[in-house]
Amino acid sequence: MKLVKDIELGDPSSNKQHFIGLKLNLLCCRYWLLDLWDCHDMVFPFWRLYWNKNEGGELIHQNKVYTMTPDHIYIIPPFTSFSTRFTKNHMFNEGIHVSGKHLTNNYTEEEYKDDYLIHFFSHFNLGVPFDNVYPGVFQIELTDYLRDRLQYLTERLKIENTDFKLTFNLKLQAFIKEALTNIGPELWKAINIDERVLKVIRFIEINIEKKLSNPKMAEIANMAPNSFARLFKEEMNITVQNFIQNRKIAKACDLFEQTNDSIEEVSFKLGFSDRYHFSRVFKSVIGLTPATYKSGRYT
Repeated sequence: MKLVKDIELGDPSSNKQHFIGLKLNLLCCRYWLLDLWDCHDMVFPFWRLYWNKNEGGELIHQNKVYTMTPDHIYIIPPFTSFSTRFTKNHMFNEGIHVSGKHLTNNYTEEEYKDDYLIHFFSHFNLGVPFDNVYPGVFQIELTDYLRDRLQYLTERLKIENTDFKLTFNLKLQAFIKEALTNIGPELWKAINIDERVLKVIRFIEINIEKKLSNPKMAEIANMAPNSFARLFKEEMNITVQNFIQNRKIAKACDLFEQTNDSIEEVSFKLGFSDRYHFSRVFKSVIGLTPATYKSGRYT
């Protein structure tokens, strides 16, 4: 047997392979009974995956109504403005109004399906640049694989709701990744972004706490400011400064989810002049005040 020495990463082939660095970060996963789901013009910096076990849920995006069915899951990319409602109990035409409870084994689903929406959801991020794809609502038909995974996940969520075992985490990640493969290729323009724009995006992520000017971003790309601004808008469908603003607010949401930092502390960490400026920007992007978001009174 011939020994091969100095093989990088244990690969004996000289043919280099390139893989996409997808970083799936799970934020939450819940199984609820909802009796009220009147949420209007919501915008969040993370992906949302919805599935309802019974009829009655609706999603609205750009005046198009998606009637949710148990045979489909629905995926909404970050920074998509959308609304929701439970048609059997529709009370509000603005604001965010949610009422429900965690579904456990103490409840028999059959007894609640007429008055409640039996609702599964998960929030997650994929990392840059995949959290900056085009907005929309994607309806995905349930395959046998996805249906089996949903059965497992919802049954486990009735039992464990805080500290999840490794098996649950792996199966949830596999479920999300499989669902994403069913989205059309038009969504994934982000993987073909111009290398100069990607270089700037990486710089923004590393230096998100700083004040970042257009001339500085153009310098990193080795381009004239006006030319770079046009290129960035063409590639990302958003201006450089709006992108930076969105990434700062996305980081703020992450800090609220993962730490006990106060609004003042988050504002300072992200380079805002004061809490009030931060709060104005946060609400303009998300549609909620930082205090409301931090309280978790939404789905």
